[in-house]
Amino acid sequence: MTLPTVFLIAVALGTDAFSMAVGVGLCGITRRKIFIISFVIALFHIFMPLGGLLLGTWLGKTVGQLASFIGAVVLVFIGLQMLREGFGSKFPMPQNSCEAVPMQVVSGLGGMLVMAGSVSLDALTVGFGLGTLQVNLVLTVLIMGAVAGIMTLTGFLLGKKMGPWLGEKAQILGGVILIIIGIKMFF
Repeated sequence: MTLPTVFLIAVALGTDAFSMAVGVGLCGITRRKIFIISFVIALFHIFMPLGGLLLGTWLGKTVGQLASFIGAVVLVFIGLQMLREGFGSKFPMPQNSCEAVPMQVVSGLGGMLVMAGSVSLDALTVGFGLGTLQVNLVLTVLIMGAVAGIMTLTGFLLGKKMGPWLGEKAQILGGVILIIIGIKMFF
């Protein structure tokens, strides 16, 4: 797998964290929390796909070419799920109120871990799909973590300035990227 492909997958995986960060950023968040949460999400985007990559690599050695097919199917499936969530989540946010966004979620360590885990679950399954291709594990997960951390940080900062439409479009774009990469893996 080429380095640009790894970056595209990392960007697609980072869209959940980006979307969440935009939503939270819309309601305001301290700079300290922005950096802490971005770092925690980056760590999760390193360790979650690493677990999936290790399992997928083992499966790739065990069942061979079938594993590549399974990996492609996994990427397409996750991309379709992201599209469904992106198109299905068009709930209007109150104009002058952030009561719809539960800010308590990011207040404690437990809340941060749950939030980071929830936006990086797809990284576990994508890691499984990528592991079937026998990619460079260390480089791949470091890129995924760095990209997710940067996208989260950017999402928080943009959320303070942009409207809620940006988060939905990022989710849809991420889904399209995963589907294209999955289809490319079939050929």
